[in-house]
Amino acid sequence: MITQYCLGGRWLLTLIAIFGFVCGINGYAAPGLINPRTLSDFYQQAVSSPIRTNEDKRADATRKPVEFLQFAQVRPGMRVLDLATGNGYTTQLLALVVGSAGTVWAQGDPRPAFIKRLADHPQSNIVPVIRPFEDPIPEAAPKLDLITNIMNYHNSTHMSAARRARLNQRLFKALKSGGHLIVIDHSTKTGTDIATAKTLHRMDQAIVLDEIQKAGFRLEQESNFLRNPTDPRDQVYFDMEIPTDKFAFRFIKP
Repeated sequence: MITQYCLGGRWLLTLIAIFGFVCGINGYAAPGLINPRTLSDFYQQAVSSPIRTNEDKRADATRKPVEFLQFAQVRPGMRVLDLATGNGYTTQLLALVVGSAGTVWAQGDPRPAFIKRLADHPQSNIVPVIRPFEDPIPEAAPKLDLITNIMNYHNSTHMSAARRARLNQRLFKALKSGGHLIVIDHSTKTGTDIATAKTLHRMDQAIVLDEIQKAGFRLEQESNFLRNPTDPRDQVYFDMEIPTDKFAFRFIKP
C-alpha cells in the first residue's frame, strides 16, 4: 500500500490512475474507469519497448501500432488469440500490453523469425499454437477476450465458403460475450469477386462483412487509420511501392 502523502496533487492523481489501471486487469470490462491518456501512454511504452526488432520499428510507419492497439482496445490481463502470427509483429505487441496477467496464443506454423524473436527475448505470456488456420482455437484455452486476424483473411479464400463459415463460427464460439474480433486486410475495388483474392492477395471488404456477420458477430466499429486513397487497389500488395489501402473492422460478440 502506498502511504506517502508528500506527492503533489497531479502526481498523486497520476499514480492513482496507473494503480487503478494495473490493478484493474481483471476488470477491464469497464474501460470508462481507465484514464484514456494513461492508456495511450501505456500503448506508446509497448511500441517503444527495446525488445521489439528494428524491422518491426521500420514497419511501424505504415502499420501504425499505437492506433492499432487503440482500435483493438487491448487491455492488461486479456486472453488473446493472434491468427496466422507470421513473424510475430502483432503477437509481441499484444503480449507487451496484456502483460504477465494475460496470455497471447500465437497460431500458425512457427517461422524462423518468430522463433528467433522468442529466443532473443522470451515472453512467458506468448503461447505458440500449431493448429490449422481453419481450426485455430487452442484446446485448453478459456473463453477469449480478443481475436486478431491481421492482413490474412484473404488467405482463407483458398478454403471453400463452407469452411470459411465454420472458421468464423469457431471464432465466435471461442470469444466470451462482449469479446472482439479484429479484421484488417488489404482492400480491393468494390465488387471484386472473391476468386481474385487468391492471386491479388486482397479482399473486397463487403465480402468480409457479410461472411463474419453471418457467423453472429456484429460490426462495432470501422476505422480509417490504415486507409490510403492513392492505392489503385488492383495490384498485389507485395509489389506495391506505397502503403496499401486497408480496411479495419472491430466486431463484437453480443
